[in-house]
Amino acid sequence: MTDRPTDKPKLPKHLRRTRAQSAILSRKDFLKLSAAGLAATALAGGRVGLPPAAASESAQSMRTRQIPASGESLPVVGLGTWQQFDVAEDAPEMEALTEVVQRLFDNGGSVIDSSPMYGAAEARVGEILTELDAHDDSFLATKVWTRGRQDGIDQMKRSEILLETSTIDLMQVHNLVDLDTHMNTLRDWKAEGRIRYLGVTHYTTGALDQLADIIERDQPDFVQLAYSIGVRAAEERVLPLARDHGVAVLVNRPYEGGGVFRRVGERELPDWARDFCDSWGQFFLKYILANPAVTCVIPGTSSPEHMDDNAGAGYGRLPDAAELDRMRSFWEDL
Repeated sequence: MTDRPTDKPKLPKHLRRTRAQSAILSRKDFLKLSAAGLAATALAGGRVGLPPAAASESAQSMRTRQIPASGESLPVVGLGTWQQFDVAEDAPEMEALTEVVQRLFDNGGSVIDSSPMYGAAEARVGEILTELDAHDDSFLATKVWTRGRQDGIDQMKRSEILLETSTIDLMQVHNLVDLDTHMNTLRDWKAEGRIRYLGVTHYTTGALDQLADIIERDQPDFVQLAYSIGVRAAEERVLPLARDHGVAVLVNRPYEGGGVFRRVGERELPDWARDFCDSWGQFFLKYILANPAVTCVIPGTSSPEHMDDNAGAGYGRLPDAAELDRMRSFWEDL
């Protein structure tokens, strides 16, 4: 639900095809090829395309989970923009970043999370979505990160301009800064239709008790927190509370800034894990998504190939309870 300026007639969404889409084998196209008997050839190409674990499930679309506040479904893998999208408008990285966003959509995702704290990220996201004519395909989440009611309002208005939209899907109080002040504003903006959902965020385990208290007291639409196979404190209280109180959960730092990859090093993915995932990235993301309280995980990347790989975690089956135990034991033994 976004509005943006346009100077040309719009085709119906199902007939639109961008330049980037024309150059990429999308997951939907790949599945059609698989049905025609070409899956083996396509899969031989490497990381891009449907992983074997997903193919074995005959997945037709990315897994979705409902936002409890509305029943709206969200794809379970999205995109974070911290650091990677903080580049100049004419930076050479823009071509790859545009491709990353296109691959998110091609693979069935929609959630893009940003913040005024992330430098130029909001502006780059807005420009890319306009270039791709893809605002309608996105679920835009950003944050308010300042003190004072009017400063918060001014910052959120600026986010609308930078993101090139008049309606932001999810506005979050970043790191709980001036929480009560901004929550009052967000309730007003939601009632007015300027935002669709409101939420709170933090990235440290030290803030989990605060997030739990906010869930119990305020029941926001969303809470965003850090959660990974190596940082599992959210499993103790916050995730069960979010599930019980009907609060959607976005997960940031699923890879711990790359720390989980450094820990596994050059090890091969265990054979027993290949039944449900195709890479270490999917291993780590599927651990998170196996928790039913998690609505969407938002790893950041500037690599189109890694975006494909991340999205693959939204396909195929998730690890069962016994496999989750095995994943935790494997991690602890590293």
